[in-house]
Amino acid sequence: MSGPVAALPLSHRFHDGAPDAPVLLLLHGTGGGPGDLLGLGRELSPRSALLAPAGPVSEFGAARWFRRLAEGVFDFEDVVKQSRRLAGFIRAARYRYALDDRRLVAVGFSNGANIAAATLLLHPEALREAVLFSAMSPLPDPPDTDLAGTRALLANGRRDPMAPLDSSEGLVRELTARGAAVTTAWHPGGHTITPSGRTAARAWIAEGAGG
Repeated sequence: MSGPVAALPLSHRFHDGAPDAPVLLLLHGTGGGPGDLLGLGRELSPRSALLAPAGPVSEFGAARWFRRLAEGVFDFEDVVKQSRRLAGFIRAARYRYALDDRRLVAVGFSNGANIAAATLLLHPEALREAVLFSAMSPLPDPPDTDLAGTRALLANGRRDPMAPLDSSEGLVRELTARGAAVTTAWHPGGHTITPSGRTAARAWIAEGAGG
């Protein structure tokens, strides 16, 4: 099945794939939509089912995953609320599309990577693996949750003005301190998905199949 569906907690698109390939949960950046990362998903894991929801928050008409108070200043209460909403969507989608216990990997860019990181930290029962492009720490004081069995790949630019290096490094520390296995793929540039980042993500997703 493919196409737009709005019956679940978030409007989304779903494209079925091979049952032995991971399901990719595609989380767009600010101002994007469910179609933005479909091509990237196909590149990273060609046989995967693709689940691409739409960010539920509007910022002057631009779709986002949670509110912010200013550029780079998050509404942390809304981060918690919307992370819970995304976790509920994942559970509902598993039931709706008969995904059962299939491996699910989030692939997020920018604001989408930040909500994925928050969901890793807050709801590991719903999300255990994520590729984070241009992510930063989404919470000031994440709970001390046991993240053993959680995997994350962070692919960030060292000169990213929108995801500052100290915050991105802080996210790596937060995940690692809670037991997550974190791989980093730094690049020298800014707020973008680079060819080297895509290559690292393809390999990282493939490696997880043997875990």
